[in-house]
Amino acid sequence: MNDWLGPLMFGVVMTLIFLGFPVAFTLGGAALIFGAVGVSLGYFDWVYLSNFPERVFGIMENQVLLAVPFFVLMGTILQRSQLAEDLLHSIGMLFGARRGGLALAVVFVGALLAAATGVVGASVVAMGMISLPVMLRYGYSRELATGTICAAGTLGQLIPPSIVLIVLGDQLEVSAGKLFRGAFVPGLMLATFYAIYVALVAWRHPGRAPALPPEERNVSGAGLLLLVLKVLIPPLALILIVLGSIFLGVATPTKAGALGALGALMLAVLRRRISFAKLRESVEETAKLTTMVIFLLIGSTAFTLVFRGVYGDVWIEDMLTGLPGGKIGLLVVANLVIFGLGFFIDFFEIAFIVLPLIVPAAASLGIEGDAMIWFGVMIAMNLQTSFLTPPFGFALFYLRGVAPPEVRTGDIYRGVLPFIGIQAVGLLLVIIFPELVTSLI
Repeated sequence: MNDWLGPLMFGVVMTLIFLGFPVAFTLGGAALIFGAVGVSLGYFDWVYLSNFPERVFGIMENQVLLAVPFFVLMGTILQRSQLAEDLLHSIGMLFGARRGGLALAVVFVGALLAAATGVVGASVVAMGMISLPVMLRYGYSRELATGTICAAGTLGQLIPPSIVLIVLGDQLEVSAGKLFRGAFVPGLMLATFYAIYVALVAWRHPGRAPALPPEERNVSGAGLLLLVLKVLIPPLALILIVLGSIFLGVATPTKAGALGALGALMLAVLRRRISFAKLRESVEETAKLTTMVIFLLIGSTAFTLVFRGVYGDVWIEDMLTGLPGGKIGLLVVANLVIFGLGFFIDFFEIAFIVLPLIVPAAASLGIEGDAMIWFGVMIAMNLQTSFLTPPFGFALFYLRGVAPPEVRTGDIYRGVLPFIGIQAVGLLLVIIFPELVTSLI
């Protein structure tokens, strides 16, 4: 049997994706065309393709993927009700007396939004609209302000309950709860590194990160305490309850996501920040993202079925397992491929196209069990880095879309460079010390 059809199918799909064709329809269309070609050339018969409806039903019955709309709804309600804006303002007041306080607040709120939304675009856009004008108004350098916002916004890739980790758990066939626990320490480590860098910049270059003027910090001690209790504690408590229920094994990610969405709605109602229009907008945004994920998953399922039928999976596995260095060679190539694709296509597309091809090779080289959890966290951190890297990093485009006119694209590019270095160090630490991931599993 000739083995040229699998590489040709993969090459056609990647070419069409890079040319800008919709990914879900590219995958489905390629599956239909190459499925017919595979039947005509005798790779398989039409009965083989009858497995597709069963796989689609399997997607619809997947309880893990049901967590995606719940966590998205939780995050969008917190944003639409302006509870996230209140968080940034309150934490800014707490840290505002020190140089770099606003940037530290952005890092802290970025970690909280990551734990509340799990979506990079939502976090970057929200903080760009809320915090960037304030930071510029009080004299922050454009590079530090934009770099901090982009980096803090990408924490949504890694800090639980990240939607990225939910999808990774499904594709790697591992527990999403274990991925949450495994990503917790690396996520906090990155946020801490960001905060240390901001503090060092404020110390060495005070003019780049000034303290808030006294007239902006005219809240009394009692007033500040009341502000924290009223604004900061409720969403923090919600996040802790959601994550705690997952980490302790009390609830699955799906049930915890449902609890989080209900809790966010209750907080918005109690603060009188929600209306029917805002609730409808939140539900519509959740439905759009969920629909995109499902269409991508159905398209990738059709693609994978036909690709395996023409022995493309064998071609990929032989190529990856035959690399020099064995497991190390696979890790190097997988990281480079995923990092490069992260410039051009979204995480969901990478997860549904590339991971099903890499995972069998990883398993055959002994990456399984807790090691597969480590492998998944490494991939999430890698993608987080690619989302920041110029010129095509998605976080840069998200911020560019909401930044004021005086902020140039070059300012954003220069601003993220130190944070890319920090994330590279974090990724290297995770690769060298798997215990950072496996210690809480």
